[in-house]
Amino acid sequence: MSKSRINLGKRGEDIATTYLKKKGFEIIIRNYRQKSGEVDIIASDKGALVFIEVKTRTSTLFGQPFEAVTTRKQTQLSRIALDYMTRNKILEQEARFDVISILLPANGKAEIVHLQNCF
Repeated sequence: MSKSRINLGKRGEDIATTYLKKKGFEIIIRNYRQKSGEVDIIASDKGALVFIEVKTRTSTLFGQPFEAVTTRKQTQLSRIALDYMTRNKILEQEARFDVISILLPANGKAEIVHLQNCF
């Protein structure tokens, strides 16, 4: 992955984290990594554990950012979530999967779409 794509992704995650905090989410961890992959943000929202995938793009030439969360990615995120919940012995806690889609056009004003409980 190119350095500019990595920087774009990190910028998107920073924007998403700020957005979530303003909405009352408690950020638990960012970039939780396991052998099977990574989840961008794990947060708590009104008692629910939320696994959040952040997708950031500079244009919609290839579709909206959230459209990049494929079935394969959803399966991967589900495995990572199960791993996190098992390791932390919180399998009974309510959990959901959100996607935050960020569009960063040339003018720099972020457009944020937050899809809650999307899979």
